[in-house]
Amino acid sequence: MILRRRALALLFFVAGLSMDLPAAGSLLNTEPTQFTAPVTMELPDYLQPTTDPAFGTEFVRITKPGVLGNGVVCGNEYCRHRYSSAQAWNSDQSLLVITNGCNGMCFLDGHTYAPLFRRARSIECEWHPQNAELMICVAGRQVSTWAPRTNREDVLFVSNDYRDLRFGPGKGNPSRDGNRIAVRALRENGETVVFAYDLRERKKFPDIQLDQLGGTNGACSISPLGTSILCLQEIVSGFQQAFIFAVDGTLRQKWIEHHRPGHGDMTVDEDGSEVYVGISKSDPDKYQVIKRRLSDGKVTPLTKYGEAMHASLRALARPGWVFLTYGGDPNEIAAQPDWAPYAQEVIALRIDGSGEVRRIAQSRSTQLDYRSETQASPSPDGSQVIWSSNWGVPGGPVYDFVSRLDWPEEPSSNRKEIVTNGLH
Repeated sequence: MILRRRALALLFFVAGLSMDLPAAGSLLNTEPTQFTAPVTMELPDYLQPTTDPAFGTEFVRITKPGVLGNGVVCGNEYCRHRYSSAQAWNSDQSLLVITNGCNGMCFLDGHTYAPLFRRARSIECEWHPQNAELMICVAGRQVSTWAPRTNREDVLFVSNDYRDLRFGPGKGNPSRDGNRIAVRALRENGETVVFAYDLRERKKFPDIQLDQLGGTNGACSISPLGTSILCLQEIVSGFQQAFIFAVDGTLRQKWIEHHRPGHGDMTVDEDGSEVYVGISKSDPDKYQVIKRRLSDGKVTPLTKYGEAMHASLRALARPGWVFLTYGGDPNEIAAQPDWAPYAQEVIALRIDGSGEVRRIAQSRSTQLDYRSETQASPSPDGSQVIWSSNWGVPGGPVYDFVSRLDWPEEPSSNRKEIVTNGLH
């Protein structure tokens, strides 16, 4: 059986060479998109570039258990980036941060992935989207900016009226200019609120009372243009609704369907409107990737029914693409020709509804728990994508990998039609 799997992997690899697939991950011209079975390959050595035999993309394993150097140490169970919608790279991509399973916040070179330094911080910090030297941090009773290289921190907001300030938690991002964030907090009387805060003007906006919505708040985030706050509220166990407020507290939208969408991220669409892209868990587009406009709730399906798990729009300089992580059982997906044909895979999908796809990596991850989820996240320009995998070993170490992509410079109207997901 082992020899058979290796022979199959070699066959796929040779087939890839015969099609002249670029190692740097240029666009594939196969049409229509079809299911691609996982290709067996050995776990790549640490920091040794290799090529995905299925898609021709170059990728690198950037973590391993044990000492990496310069004070950076990875745990034995996992060592990986935080989440799909959290930006792993700073704005100029000179630094890459690993936070889960490392001994603090561990900073790697953003291109070679060599360990550079660590900081013993455990508070919520996200990269400033414009200033490569800064992170925005929220904890306790304060909001601050922090420079990881120099370890300098500048406190911007402190309050005795609120405690347990959170950046999200976990799913918060700054506006794309880096000026505004949404802060979830507890008042001294125990009420849960969220408010917008402008870092440049050092201005706090009015409180929005979350307890009055019912249920329990999961997370809140400022919209890309800094004009709205999106909050995810678990009304009853296993049922999540979304509420969109203006920064002055006015309720703009209430999405009453469960998780329509969720596990997603926000961006500015080509027409200038803000949208949330994620996975729907309600009819009529259940288990499809959809985008939903913040202003009026209009839904646009982007894929067929499938096993998409996470969506990331952290490629801020490439806003027309969402980076998707697919899970699922390859045997089940192969037997469902009407489903989106991706299993244990990372893809990039154009969000204009055309169905244009770039297939990036086969994750080869056997999902065991949250830490073993792949949760792909791109760099700001989309040239790199970080993702996690236990490499098919349930309970084995979870590593981080980075795939590298080239993008064409020609305008969209001149591009060849690429792979589609069957919607058109």
